[in-house]
Amino acid sequence: MPVILIADDDKMQRLISSRALAQKSDYIIEEVEDGRACVDRLMDTGKPLIDLVLLDLTMPHMGGKEALGRIRESYPTLPVIIVTANNELEDAIEIMRLGASDFITKPFPPERLRVSVEQHLTIRVLSSEVARLTRKGAGREGFSDLVGAEGGLASCVTLGRKAAASDIPVLISGESGTGKELLARAIHGESHRSGRPFVAINCGAIPENLVESTLFGHEKGSFTGAIAREIGKFREAEGGTLLLDEVGELKPDMQTKLLRVLQQKEVQPVGAGKPVAINVRILSATHRNLADDVAAGRFREDLYYRLNVLPIRLPSLAERKGDIPALTEHLLARFCAAEHRKPLTVNPEGIAWLCRQSWPGNIRELENLLYRAVVLTDKEGLDETDFAAMTTSQNASRTQASAEHYVTLIDPSGRAKTWDEIEGEVIAATLYRCGDSVPQAAKLLGMGQSTLYKKLSGKNAA
Repeated sequence: MPVILIADDDKMQRLISSRALAQKSDYIIEEVEDGRACVDRLMDTGKPLIDLVLLDLTMPHMGGKEALGRIRESYPTLPVIIVTANNELEDAIEIMRLGASDFITKPFPPERLRVSVEQHLTIRVLSSEVARLTRKGAGREGFSDLVGAEGGLASCVTLGRKAAASDIPVLISGESGTGKELLARAIHGESHRSGRPFVAINCGAIPENLVESTLFGHEKGSFTGAIAREIGKFREAEGGTLLLDEVGELKPDMQTKLLRVLQQKEVQPVGAGKPVAINVRILSATHRNLADDVAAGRFREDLYYRLNVLPIRLPSLAERKGDIPALTEHLLARFCAAEHRKPLTVNPEGIAWLCRQSWPGNIRELENLLYRAVVLTDKEGLDETDFAAMTTSQNASRTQASAEHYVTLIDPSGRAKTWDEIEGEVIAATLYRCGDSVPQAAKLLGMGQSTLYKKLSGKNAA
C-alpha cells in the first residue's frame, strides 16, 4: 500500500488533502508540519519508505524550496507534488526546474489531487520496472531486487552474498516456483562477473537427443538437422555465469559429460575436432533432493559433490508468509503497469486471506492469482471475496485438466464437439502440462497472458 507524506504547517489543509486521497484509494497517510520534519522522516530508515510527498512552499523552520532541494539530493526519483496557495507563474516555473513533479494551487478540486497522485505513483512503478529490466538485461540484478531480502529470504541472501564474493559452485534447491533463478541472477549480479552474460538453461526441458549439442554446441552438418554451427550455452556464458536449472533431470550419460567439462574447464562441441577452453561460473538449481537421488543411484555422487560446494535452500512461500503483503504489493504494481491500469490495492481482509492459503505452487501460484485479478477486476481495490472466487474458478480448471490429458474431437456419444469445447480442452490440457503456470501455457498456446485469463474467466463463468 503506497505511503504518502503530507508536509504542510496548516492542519486544516493536511486534513483536506488526506480526505481527498482517502475517498477513492487506499493510501497510508503520514503528516508533518514543516520541511525539516519532512526531510527527517524521509531519512528515517526504521520506518516504511515514502512513495510520494505533498509539499507546501511556505512553512516554518525549512520552506518547501529548500526541502525540495534536499529531497532531490538524496531521492532524485521520488515524486514530490507542490501544493501551495502561491499561483504565480514564475514561482511555478522555478519550482518545476528545481525538480517538482507537479504544481497544484490551493484551493483545488479533490479530483485534481487524486489524479496527480495516481499518475505519479504509476510513473514511479513504471520507472522502477524499467530500471529492474535494464539491470536484468545487463546482468546486474542484485539482492535488493528480491522481495523478502530482509524477511523470509534473509538467511539465503546472507549465503548468496558470500557466494557472490567468489566463484564457488552453488546448488540452489527449493520447490518449483520459489524463485531459484532470481537468486542465481542476484548472485551473478553482485559478483565480479556482473555485466557479463548470465545464461539460464532448464536441463529438463531440452529434448533428450539435443542436450549435448544445446549445452556444448555443434558443428554444421555434425548430425541430421544441424544446418548451422551453434556454440552452445557454455560458450554463450563465456566470462559470465551459467545456471543449470533442474540439473537433477540430466540422464546418466550427460552427467558424465558434464562432470568432465567441470573438471577440465573445456567443452567438446558435437562434430568438432578438438575441445574449446571455457571460463564460466556454474550455478545449479533443482527441486529434487539430489542426496536421495545419489543414494538411489540416479545421480552421480562425484558430480553431486562438485556442484554442491555451497548449498542454498530457498524456503517455500508457506514458510515465508510474512513476505506475502510485500510480494502482493510488488506484483500488483508490476502487473498493473503491464496492463496500463491504475494501481490496485488489497484491503486488510484480502491480505489476511492470502496469508491463510497454503500456496503449493509457491510464488508462481501467487503471481497467477494476482495477474488474473488485475486483468479481470474492474474495481480499484481487492478483497477476500475476489480472491476466493478466482481461486474457485482456477481449481475448476485444474480439476478439468487433471481429467483431460488429451484433446478429442468427438464426445463419447459420437457427437462432434464445438470449437469452444475443443478450445476449452486444449487450454485445460496445456495448463495441466505447465503445472497451472499461465505465462508458460500462454506461450505454448501462442496467445497473450491477458487473453488466456479472459478465456479462462469466460469458460468458468459459462
